[in-house]
Amino acid sequence: MQKGKESKPHIGIFGRRNNGKSSLINSLTNQEIAIVSDVAGTTTDPVKKSIEIPGIGPSVLIDTAGFDDEGDLGAKRVQKSLAIIDQIDMAIIVIIANTFEKYEEDIAERFREMDIPYCIVHNKSDEESLKAELKKKLEENYSVPVLDFSNVKPDIAALSGIMRKIMPETAYNAPSLVGDLINYGDSVLLITPIDIEAPEGRMILPQVQVIRDVLDHDGIAVVCKEREVDAFIRRMEPKPVLAITDSQVFLKADASVPKEIPLTGFSVLLARQRGDFENYLKGTPKISELKDGDRVLLLESCTHHTSCDDIGRVKIPRWLSAFTGKKLEYEVVAGLNALPRDITEYSLVIQCGGCVITRRQIINRLRPAVKAGIPVTNYGMTIAYVQGIYERAIQPFTAQTEEDYL
Repeated sequence: MQKGKESKPHIGIFGRRNNGKSSLINSLTNQEIAIVSDVAGTTTDPVKKSIEIPGIGPSVLIDTAGFDDEGDLGAKRVQKSLAIIDQIDMAIIVIIANTFEKYEEDIAERFREMDIPYCIVHNKSDEESLKAELKKKLEENYSVPVLDFSNVKPDIAALSGIMRKIMPETAYNAPSLVGDLINYGDSVLLITPIDIEAPEGRMILPQVQVIRDVLDHDGIAVVCKEREVDAFIRRMEPKPVLAITDSQVFLKADASVPKEIPLTGFSVLLARQRGDFENYLKGTPKISELKDGDRVLLLESCTHHTSCDDIGRVKIPRWLSAFTGKKLEYEVVAGLNALPRDITEYSLVIQCGGCVITRRQIINRLRPAVKAGIPVTNYGMTIAYVQGIYERAIQPFTAQTEEDYL
């Protein structure tokens, strides 16, 4: 099972068998992480390892099987390696012996189609150096950096410099959740219910992320449960410039927070920061057009213990069915697992907030639906819509967009 666990930038290492991909991983991490052998096909399933890259920060390296693997089993290994492309923010193609042919051309074309930045590392230069004519050809034809490299005497600084240069800044420097909505000293009210789904002894990740973001932007985070909002907000002075609520208590928050105070949800904030917010805005109103027999796909980014009142598996289907009055079919896919059927068989796709995976992983996850013209939305925006407070929940962001336009 593939699980979305890490919101750090993901870097995929691709190349033929015995090109030294695993040795490259070990050199970059300065650890014996990947098994190194002269036997072709030693790496089978993709292997992940966290690393700190100067200028980028914590990242995840992914070692893959050789894309020239053979036989039925080899074909399955190759498919697993290619599936990793949907999860990465940048890639490294490892070549040796001045060989860049169809295998390499095909993977480079995939990266181009997916808009994934990459570099080419000519490995084992201690055995055969990169020829100047090949380096020039690759740089001119593919417009990517090419580095001559040896795991015997690895120039990690040069490789890290290239990786830092081509890594999209959005992969490691995510946009702020609330920084553009508040000013110095502003108070932000966070409404966080503690129910059966709340983790024991701690808060859920989106709530923690928002508290940190408020503090990072010199704001004041005030946290309370939904039952305390009415009494507290009457005596809160100055009034908060923004209220943020868990989606499950949108109705309660809407009734308790005065209309002059902007209100949104944690999941809506995440939708704007790392989701396909533009297409969510287009897709959410399509909920009203669902018909009997339509199939709805719910995408969870993580795997977790399912409670009797699970938000994705129980509450959202219940609310959707009640709102539309239609007999709908629901399917839930957790982690980054393959879909059980073709994307065109769904009438709506609902993505969770995605607090534990990267924005590129979410965008790639939704890309087939967007390309096929299937409406996409996210948990919080769906809940706000079916509970009749959608316009209020997105107003802090759509109003800002209108101001920028004017």
